Amino acid sequence: MQVVKDKQFVPFIDKQTLEERIAEVGRKISEDYRDKTPLFVVVLNGAFLFAAELIKNVPIPCEITFVRVSSYSKTESTGQLKEILGLKESIEGRHVIIVEDIVDTGLTMNKLLFQLSVQKPDSIQVASMLFKPAALKTPLTVKYVGFEIENRFVVGYGLDYDEQGRNLDAIYVLAD
Repeated sequence: MQVVKDKQFVPFIDKQTLEERIAEVGRKISEDYRDKTPLFVVVLNGAFLFAAELIKNVPIPCEITFVRVSSYSKTESTGQLKEILGLKESIEGRHVIIVEDIVDTGLTMNKLLFQLSVQKPDSIQVASMLFKPAALKTPLTVKYVGFEIENRFVVGYGLDYDEQGRNLDAIYVLAD
């Protein structure tokens, strides 16, 4: 049991399972982009731990940059994209991989994909540590998925509850 603020969470995905699966995703990306130099666009704050572990497992030449967006209020996605810190470098002609901690409704990711696609990258894909297909409110393809999970609220490994719990080294789910 883990308490974050006023809520109780129980273990869901342990650290070793996370790291093993993220390594597999890193190997797949490396195979797919072996003759390219992808630009990883990491969505802060939540994806920082996933991105760090993922990049350690991508031995091909690559670059990394960060954007900061927000669409959550407490435990609910608002679906409203609020870009706080944007991209400084050009992505035109680049192979872009958006690195996200979790895709649930898909609304924020679709808006981010649209904002980036107008800059004319050669390709753009999504890598998400967690994916909740049952929560999708809009069609979305997530090419690189760590884990598909049910539509439950999770914290840890970068994911937060009202800005707390990101530092947990595993993923916990809200207790019933």
